[in-house]
Amino acid sequence: MAGSIKTEAVVLRSIRYGEADRILHLYTLDRGRLSAIAKGSRKPRSRFGGRLEPFFRLDLTLHEGRSELLTVTGASTLAGYGRLRSSGPAIGAAARACDAVLRLLASSEPNRPAYNLLCRYLDLLDSSPAAARGPAASGRAAGLAFRLKLALAAGFVPELASCARCGEAEVITSFSGAAGGVVCASCEAGGFELSQQAHRFMVAALGRPLAELPAADEAALRQVERAIGDVLAHHAHVQLRAVA
Repeated sequence: MAGSIKTEAVVLRSIRYGEADRILHLYTLDRGRLSAIAKGSRKPRSRFGGRLEPFFRLDLTLHEGRSELLTVTGASTLAGYGRLRSSGPAIGAAARACDAVLRLLASSEPNRPAYNLLCRYLDLLDSSPAAARGPAASGRAAGLAFRLKLALAAGFVPELASCARCGEAEVITSFSGAAGGVVCASCEAGGFELSQQAHRFMVAALGRPLAELPAADEAALRQVERAIGDVLAHHAHVQLRAVA
């Protein structure tokens, strides 16, 4: 039904279209994933200015007609993340986070935990842009923690408390994407070895804020990235870009 809607949104991707327009891929607070066209937004005197670029958090007014593509009729900035935009590594981390949302959350149904998570991650990158290239707790680890929490919000969180095949909780040795989580020695066929440090990191990443992660070495973080990738490939049929 035609009409106007108002919603808060993060610009995930902005694509030039025609001579003066932009196609926006948005993740919204109230409507999940949406795509919209901003007509005339690339003209020098456009009323939208530069606020329709990726990572902007906006208060949007959209016209909904018969097409799946909505039309942007109004936009005001809620957060421009200026410090994030001054750092190449932070821009890269934000782009990978938005790409993960694009790939994993295709529904137009609202998912407020996912929306709030994306905003918190952009806030973290903006508050300390240099952290995107820093050591475990502030760099690569934060990106992996974001992906774990996003998987939780999307309904694809791996089983970490006990063996995903038999329920054994005492002797966890490996991780199996096909099984959907950690597995014990008796069920490890087809999985890969998961260190105690990597396991602890994944548990902590789901339970703590993004800015309060435990230290983990590179070997453990590589295992964590593989575990997240395997689960999403098997169960969400999604392949994510490398985290860094």
